[in-house]
Amino acid sequence: MKPHPHDLLLEEFASTFIGEPEEMLDHLIACEKCQRRLKSFLRPQPSLIAGKIGPGARSQGETYDYDPILDRLARSMQGLQKSYEIERAQALDLLPELLAKPIDQRLLMLRNSPRFQTWSLSQLLLRRSREQNFQDASSGETLALLALEVLEHLDASYYGQESIEDLRARAWAYVANSRRIKADLRGAEQAFALAFASLARGTRQPMERAILLDLRASLLRAQRHFGEALRLLRRAIVVFQQLGEQHRAGRSLLSMSNVHQVAGEPEMAIPILYQALDLIDPSREPRLLLVAWHNLIDSLADSSRFMEAQKLLVRARSLYQQFPQPWSRNPRIWVEGKIARGLGQERDAEVLFLKARDGFLAEDAAYDTALVSLDLASLFAKQGRVKEVKRTAEEMMPIFSSRQIHREALAALVFWKQAVEAERAGIELVSGVAAFLKRARHDPDLRFEEPKS
Repeated sequence: MKPHPHDLLLEEFASTFIGEPEEMLDHLIACEKCQRRLKSFLRPQPSLIAGKIGPGARSQGETYDYDPILDRLARSMQGLQKSYEIERAQALDLLPELLAKPIDQRLLMLRNSPRFQTWSLSQLLLRRSREQNFQDASSGETLALLALEVLEHLDASYYGQESIEDLRARAWAYVANSRRIKADLRGAEQAFALAFASLARGTRQPMERAILLDLRASLLRAQRHFGEALRLLRRAIVVFQQLGEQHRAGRSLLSMSNVHQVAGEPEMAIPILYQALDLIDPSREPRLLLVAWHNLIDSLADSSRFMEAQKLLVRARSLYQQFPQPWSRNPRIWVEGKIARGLGQERDAEVLFLKARDGFLAEDAAYDTALVSLDLASLFAKQGRVKEVKRTAEEMMPIFSSRQIHREALAALVFWKQAVEAERAGIELVSGVAAFLKRARHDPDLRFEEPKS
């Protein structure tokens, strides 16, 4: 019976894979061309062995036959792949079973049942955490914390301690990202400290560090450290491109465009978003592709490039239709209203703004409701419809007084309402309050100062 390759040999071989290792392994097992290429690499080159043949070495004319070794390695890789596929399939069944339980029972299951203590389940929890952050950051954090609990119980002799630390670093980074979305910036900082500590104990692969740099940049953006955020994203993009991870590079470019948008520089985001669209792989993250398209259309509208925004909106229509949920539908209606207003289609803009406002209200999205209401008020003010401006202001205040909204943002809205009642709230004041709200949603410490008359 032929021996299996030593674990160290398998670990070294697997560590050379770039991107998603299971995809690379599938390809290598199935592709005869790559197998032939690998065999050629295993044969020593004459330039490397010339002059280095010592006592007991083979004669110069003798050839090295690595085919049996490669065959054994391929069979072992096939066995590993099969085990991984079984574990991954089991994780898909285990996740709903786990999430059906109350949170305290989930922890007991993870700690006491070996069925749940697998690498694939921790990966699946992290994937769902990232997806959930689009809609509910608290749920995203909960899923990442469950993944951390799984990692506490993985068999290091089977999975490798350094690899576990890599995944632990990513899990803490996902916790940090969820907290950043919830505006818990201090908690995000603490989670990132744990993430980088785990990374230092891991394999030190460039890919893992680049992923953390990308997520860390989002926190720096929220803290309004725009220059540092852009610097980290540039470093991450270079690493991703060097590793052939164009999709991840595209995702980082999307993050870079977000920095410019939060900084109030939509025109600088536009060329970056065009680059991101060239790199994002729709088969991997169709939702991410939609976000990039939407952000580009929105940046064009905010930069008064309405015809260009309209053309891209038409092109992206089918992609929007793939995601009919409120998180996609309401922003699309809003940007359609901006474009209609910019093209002079004011009646259409009014209808779209009202529809978007109702949608954001149903989602309890306070800031977006406020901003689209201000767009509506600006449209009314331009048309000299004073009664409608007053009615919009009156309808807004009860909504925001009963919701968790930045205190200074509420003060800005109160000031605007008072100006409306005194009939001295023109388009410039509406624009100024809207600009403040856009900054305030990303800066909890921002103070509102009443404009000097």
